[in-house]
Amino acid sequence: MTKILASGDIHGDISLARSLAEKAEKEKVDLVVLCGDLTYAEQSTKGIIGPFKEKNKKVVLIPGNHETIATADYLAQKYDAINLHGYSIKAGDVGLFGAGGANIGLFQLDEDEFYNLLKQGHDRIKDLNAKIMVTHVHPSGSKMEKFTEFFPGSTGIRKAVEAFKPNILLCSHVHEAEGIEEKIGNTKVINVGKKGKIIDIE
Repeated sequence: MTKILASGDIHGDISLARSLAEKAEKEKVDLVVLCGDLTYAEQSTKGIIGPFKEKNKKVVLIPGNHETIATADYLAQKYDAINLHGYSIKAGDVGLFGAGGANIGLFQLDEDEFYNLLKQGHDRIKDLNAKIMVTHVHPSGSKMEKFTEFFPGSTGIRKAVEAFKPNILLCSHVHEAEGIEEKIGNTKVINVGKKGKIIDIE
């Protein structure tokens, strides 16, 4: 079994990062997944990943709409984490693949880019039984879309969910939808929010 702590929208809050790192240690998680918006408009990167590394936790992350891919790469290199943007990893029997950025903000992608980046990551882990997709933005047509007038869901991410059928999709972005879970086909979609969510994968 693989145990994950997933969180998003930390927005440079170092005390929040510390309390999440403590939770990761207490719950003995195998992996920490950060679903973007680690910073607030590129500011305050300091101390966001460090607390997790101090607890010897493996971290994967993606950029949100508040940081560029360069910032995500910088954080990944500095703290020996992995930027899952257009990439994938195996954690035990679980494959994780992801695409950061958003359809608004600093690091904007169009819908085809979302789909192609997710396909690129998925192709490398497609034979694994358990697959987790990690994005910042929610898919179009999801309940999360109803919580916001400003942030449309992504049709590219929706298309990827329907094509690749991951067991779980982890996202954040819409703060008001924190903790919401729903199903698209057989995929469980979870807005992990900043408080963080513990997920056990059999």
